[in-house]
Amino acid sequence: MSPADGAGRDLAALPKAHLHLHFTGSMRQQTLLELADERGIRLPRSLTDDVALQVEPTRRGWFRFQRQYDAARAVVDSESAMRRILHEAAEDDAAEGSGRLELQVDPTSYGPFVGGLTPAIEIVLDQAARSEQETGVSIGIVIAASRTRHPLDARTLARLAARHVGPVVGFGLSNDERRGTTADFALAFRIARDAGLMSVPHGGELLGPEHLEDVVEHLHPHRLGHGVRAAEDPALLERVVEAGIGLEVCPASNASLGVVEQAADVPLRRLVDAGAQIALGADDPLLFGSRLLDQYETAREIGFDDAEIADLAASSIRISAAPVAVKERLLGGVRAWLASPPATF
Repeated sequence: MSPADGAGRDLAALPKAHLHLHFTGSMRQQTLLELADERGIRLPRSLTDDVALQVEPTRRGWFRFQRQYDAARAVVDSESAMRRILHEAAEDDAAEGSGRLELQVDPTSYGPFVGGLTPAIEIVLDQAARSEQETGVSIGIVIAASRTRHPLDARTLARLAARHVGPVVGFGLSNDERRGTTADFALAFRIARDAGLMSVPHGGELLGPEHLEDVVEHLHPHRLGHGVRAAEDPALLERVVEAGIGLEVCPASNASLGVVEQAADVPLRRLVDAGAQIALGADDPLLFGSRLLDQYETAREIGFDDAEIADLAASSIRISAAPVAVKERLLGGVRAWLASPPATF
């Protein structure tokens, strides 16, 4: 099928899974403004001017990104704020055809306001169950550690995640890839994997193939947050594909953080042609000004036709941790979407 044969189907009607979304970064800008106003917090102009973040791929650029993220996170200081953010994330996903959301949360950031790590994650899990019922979006939670903190903290979070297997589906590692030593986090990931959780660390974003090899070797990922830099090393990409490691590709995020010049420059075609399993994700739409649906629009801009876009959506569903019945329902919806006639203009 060529793009002209079926490029008009409604991407919002395409069932898909959203596997790379951070808790604070999912916040609606209007919610950020309202919560900041209620607390008398003055936000930096960069969070209020409707302009997507754009920084250079350096430590200084990452610092600018992190400073904005921390400024947004400062308004999330109560149970009600946490519940609102999660529910609105589910609502926004539902509006964009996402039938499965796996939301990444570091409870360390919110625990001090609600009585500790355990209450923080229990609030998230309780609200996830409520929001799943109210929106129809199947929700799983990924507990993530940070490279900027001691590996012992990661082990604590891995044990917390292990106690909540079921609603918690994975264990991640985020923040600046240039911080910390990957091998030092191996035990935390072993704890998580032994409990039956998916290993979903970030890797292959700011740093290239050598670092990505390190992540694959020591953390044994089921999926990689980003992973786009694998395209720079055919042998590594082949290894990732043969191991069945999924890639959570976030075009707008990669452009905002200077990994590529613009979203359409992400090597999506190269990854797909190599056989990689892909799940498009929005990462932090609050900062990057681009939600899940925009990532599928980018795929269409690159030249993916509707059959290929349906394959991307199906791939995202298959590499999710959704229950079998949810996967079957969503995959059936993908087939129905592709079987429907394209829009005419």
